[in-house]
Amino acid sequence: MRSTVSSDRIPVVAAAFRTPIGRIGGTLSAIEPASLAVPLIRKILAETGLRPDAVDDVILGNAANSAGNLARLAALEAGLPISVPGMTVDRQCGAGLEAIALAARLVQAGAGRFYLAGGTESTSRAHLRFRPPSTPGGTPEPLRRARMAPDTVGDPDMGIAAENVAAHAGISRERQDLFALESHRRAVARQKAGRFAGEIVPVDTPAGTVSRDECPRENTALEKLAALKPVFRPGGTVTAGNACPVNDGAAVMLVTSLAEAQRLGLTVLLEIVDSAVAGVDPNLLGLGPVPAMQKLAARHPGLDAARVPFIEFNEAFASQVLASLDALGIDPAAVNREGGALALGHPYGASGAILVTRLFAQMRTAEAGAEALAMMGIGGGMGIVTLFRKP
Repeated sequence: MRSTVSSDRIPVVAAAFRTPIGRIGGTLSAIEPASLAVPLIRKILAETGLRPDAVDDVILGNAANSAGNLARLAALEAGLPISVPGMTVDRQCGAGLEAIALAARLVQAGAGRFYLAGGTESTSRAHLRFRPPSTPGGTPEPLRRARMAPDTVGDPDMGIAAENVAAHAGISRERQDLFALESHRRAVARQKAGRFAGEIVPVDTPAGTVSRDECPRENTALEKLAALKPVFRPGGTVTAGNACPVNDGAAVMLVTSLAEAQRLGLTVLLEIVDSAVAGVDPNLLGLGPVPAMQKLAARHPGLDAARVPFIEFNEAFASQVLASLDALGIDPAAVNREGGALALGHPYGASGAILVTRLFAQMRTAEAGAEALAMMGIGGGMGIVTLFRKP
């Protein structure tokens, strides 16, 4: 997705909004996943002046809900014309970021002009799943989670994989706890300063309107984090304090061309330069961003992740963030400048789009040419990294 001569083929994010992020069973738990995206779609149309019938497609990522084509459902519920289609993307935790990359590639290919892309997730409303009986007349078997890799390769639970990464990369418990503490400190400070207000669209629920992220904890302290016991492996280092919570939330953005954004009079833009996905050992799935970044850098000589000023890295587990950043030579202090998923939350298929929403807000006043990266590890042993630039 490198910039070409014609501005009609340069993909940009022209508007980006997200819901507050709620905890599983918390403030957003009564809202269906498609419905979480509805106020965002309406907000984008209202803010940009885009005609609803001009939308070429709605592309949303999702990982946990398995409820049909959520993007089409959200489009219709938001009041878009029946002529506007919808497509739901499943690349697990990377689904929201993949949806945005897909929309950008469609713009670059000239397949359409306006795409609403992002992700939505409700762990609270995820369907209960069962396998059919293994024998005739038997009892259906609860399905705890989807398979990510065959047993011959290894398919650990996420927490075990985080422990594997910590041991493999030598990431200490103290480093993990310190990183988690800083995530909460940054998120709480920005929340108090009202820095998230411009990107959050309030959500109406049966209990009232929700307008703030639920999970950042002001009273977190290193002593409290250090007192928590490992939850995935006896004698391990991964705890409830240095792992992300389980969450509900959504983020949607308008992806169009630079030329179309200018025709609409939109001036706050973020160019989508390129995106790369790569695989890694599923037993060390948190290291997926490392080969993805290497793949991206190979296509862009001179791109040095350690020198990119704006980086949002999804904080599923402190261990995998630190291990990946160490491998890429990136200073952890330079990442997630307003807190990450350890504090804000990780609504799976929406998280990649939330990263882009955060970058869009942070780069409003950045200089032309400034670069940014959104980075994620993905279940099953993958990583996705997307490069952005201020046009």
